[in-house]
This record gives sequence, structure tokens and C-alpha cells, in this order.
Amino acid sequence: MANTSSRTLRLLSLLQTHRFWAGPELAGRLEVSERTLRRDVERLRDLGYPVDSVRGIEGGYQLGAGATMPPLTVEEDEAIAMVVALNGAAQLTAGPLAEASVSALSKVVQVLPPRLRRRAEALRAVTDDSPFAQAPTVHADVLATMAQAIRDAERARFTYRARGGAGAGEQVRRHVEPHRLVTVGRRWYLLAYDLDRQDWRSFRLDRLSEPSGTRARFRPREVPGGDAAAYVRKGLSRNEIGHAVRALVQAPAEQVEQQIARWATVTPVDRHTCRVEMDGRQARWAAFGLGVLEAPFTVEEAPAEVVELLGRWGRRFSEAAGS
Repeated sequence: MANTSSRTLRLLSLLQTHRFWAGPELAGRLEVSERTLRRDVERLRDLGYPVDSVRGIEGGYQLGAGATMPPLTVEEDEAIAMVVALNGAAQLTAGPLAEASVSALSKVVQVLPPRLRRRAEALRAVTDDSPFAQAPTVHADVLATMAQAIRDAERARFTYRARGGAGAGEQVRRHVEPHRLVTVGRRWYLLAYDLDRQDWRSFRLDRLSEPSGTRARFRPREVPGGDAAAYVRKGLSRNEIGHAVRALVQAPAEQVEQQIARWATVTPVDRHTCRVEMDGRQARWAAFGLGVLEAPFTVEEAPAEVVELLGRWGRRFSEAAGS
């Protein structure tokens, strides 16, 4: 059983997640008796938290409405989730909404307890986000541990599940110098220098487990090409990133890179033309990526759903323009 102080904070956190908790259910979540639960509720009231109670068979507890509430409390995985979500919103949007996301992110980080604040700030500082990334499924402790190791330039070890080949599914230990966290499509990747293989490698975080720092510091190396996100994307196989979209764009590579290089590979063809390659698993994002280029393009390769979506959007935009 947790000590009284930590249990009280846990109780507050649970009350903040639901409008109403039945007494037996809440006691079960805390692994205490209903009598102990009542005492913990009284402690919260003494601290100024308005906790309403309902007696009887259908009785339970909820935080009172219309009162000035003390600061929220969050658990570690909730703190990491908020930082990821708000950081993503700031990257994806523009104008007042982006400014509000940045402001909210700063407030969330500022009021966290010192240990959680360090982990959240580390995650925000060492992540390169793709604006079109969906929230990847990765354990919060993996994200936080690797983020701290990157921030502190600390060598790390972890267990990694191999993807393909003769060793598919095999669990292997890795010893790395972690450099950057990158999102591509729906996945998180760790870009690191593999000390066993003496080369740069990207690791999918959903295949990574048991991460730990080694307390051994290192001098950060220069990433080939200077761009961690571009290096990770370029190194992914077709099977890893899904169906590819390849288009010939009538615009200089330098101009196109400024607009979409963070989530696509841009290759110059000549001074006025370039080729763009991107992940086509999410049809609307691939179509939107091509649309923001504001330049004529020809699709050379794409999944059928992307081609169909481009056609529908083209007809709809033409009708909207009256042509």
C-alpha cells in the first residue's frame, strides 16, 4: 500500500479524471478500505479541495463545481502525453492556436514537480516532429528515459526487437550514443550512434524496451547531412514507411525543401524541377503535402487512394472556383 501522502495525491488525480466515482470502485483503485478512503477524502477537504460525497448504495465522490480549484495533479505518463500533444499542436497549427499551444505547454511544464519537469523538458527539447505525424504508440517511460539520455549526452542501453531477416523477432541488446527523437508517419524513431556496429542507426521506439542510462557521457557526433529527421526518413525502407508517393514538381528543390522537407525527401532534377517522395499510407496528408507546394506537379507513383483523393479534391476546388 502507498504511504498516506502519495495515496492522497493519487486520490486527487483519480477524482480529476472522472466526474463521479462510486465509493467501492474508488477504494478498489486505491487498494484501500472504504473507511480509509473516507479519511483520505477528509484530508483533501482540509487542503482546500471541494470534494462532494453522496451516501447510500449508489454513493460516491466527485470534485465540487463552482469553486476555485487548487492546481491539477498529473501522473508521469499523463505529463508526457500532455507535452507530446501540446507540442504536436504547436507544430501542426499556425496563428493564435499555435501561440495558445505554446503558452499552454510552457505552463504545463512550469507547474510540474521537478522530476517530471526535467523529463518533459527533455522530451520537448530533443524531438524533431513531423507536422503530419499521428500520435505513435510508445510507452511513456521509453520516451522519457531516451529523451533524458539525449539531453544529458549520456550513453544508453536497451533491448531491441529485430524487424526482418533471419533474426526477425529476436531480442538483442544495444549500446548507443542517443542523438535525437524523430517522428515519421505514425512512428517514433531514435537516431543514435551504435557503439557495437560503429555506425549510425535509427531504432523504432515501439520495438525498444528496458532503456537505461549508463552514466557514461559522450561528445555528440555530427549527424551525416546535419538533419536528423531527414537522415531517419531517408534510411527507412519502403516496407517501413508504407506505400510511397513520388511526384515531379515544377519548382526549384530549395523552394520545395523549405515547404515540405521535414516530412518528405526532395531530390533536385535540374534548376527548375525536383522530385518529391513521401509516405502515402495516409492519403489525405500526402495530398495535402503536395497541395501546399503551390507549384505544378505530376504524380509518378502513388497508391490508388491518393490518386482518387487528388481527383476528388481537384474537382471540388474547380467547382468552388466556378471553373
